Amino acid sequence: MEVYLSAVLQGLCLVAIALGVYLSMKIFNIPDITTDGSYTLGGAVTAVLLTHHQSLLVTVPAVMLAGAIAGAFTGLIHTKLKINALLAGILVMTALYSVNLTIMGRSNIPLLNMSSIFNVVNLSSNPDYNTLFIVLIIVAVLILALGFLLKTDFGIAMRATGDSEQMVRAMGVNTDRMKIIGLALANALTALSGFLMTQFQGYADINMGIGIVITGLGSVIIAETIINWRRITSIQVSLILVVCGAVVFQLVLAFALVIGVDANLLKLVTALFVLLIVSLPRLSFRKQYD
Repeated sequence: MEVYLSAVLQGLCLVAIALGVYLSMKIFNIPDITTDGSYTLGGAVTAVLLTHHQSLLVTVPAVMLAGAIAGAFTGLIHTKLKINALLAGILVMTALYSVNLTIMGRSNIPLLNMSSIFNVVNLSSNPDYNTLFIVLIIVAVLILALGFLLKTDFGIAMRATGDSEQMVRAMGVNTDRMKIIGLALANALTALSGFLMTQFQGYADINMGIGIVITGLGSVIIAETIINWRRITSIQVSLILVVCGAVVFQLVLAFALVIGVDANLLKLVTALFVLLIVSLPRLSFRKQYD
């Protein structure tokens, strides 16, 4: 049972990255690989500031600002230099490896016996439940804030940019600016996941972000499958399904470990699971019309 509770906690900590991927891929139709680097960047900034005894009131804005700057660079390279969005993300992600290593000063920073966001408030005598309550509050705030943003005039302009860029540009909206801001916001959320996971696991590592984009992508695909199946149009419900997708994704990985799958094969299991959830709707659709 503890394995599954840990998986739920990890899934909730990774909700912000899932929301970031949802924003970049489903709102702007941009496959943003910056995610791998900005996630580690969030962890690196968190570890350095906490080891220098900075408060969470300083750490959280600094982490999100760092992630936003990384995303903005990707947006600038894509929109101003007219470089393919995928390549722009790869370039920034590659550069961030050196940036993260420079920030950390070494490949790994432990945070053992240090206060974290999960023990700054005691909502339960059980540490795991206390962590659960705190992370649920954070997730609720993220859903409400992002849901509210996407329903504002600015948010509608963002969504329209992804749906029909030429039409929005004809209406006088600066689509390049929208993309830059959107990618900055997406990577700020990704860095926030790095902030949460670093404290949850008790260390920051230079390689912690390798392949993390597949986690966010898998979470979004799970949500999208349900959204298309039920024909959901509500932004708020869609965001909640993304949260559920992040938790389900981690539960599947936990189940794989419980049944005895070698931990060395976990990345393979992850890739196969994402392939499965991507393929099932298409296979069902083909079967229906064959």
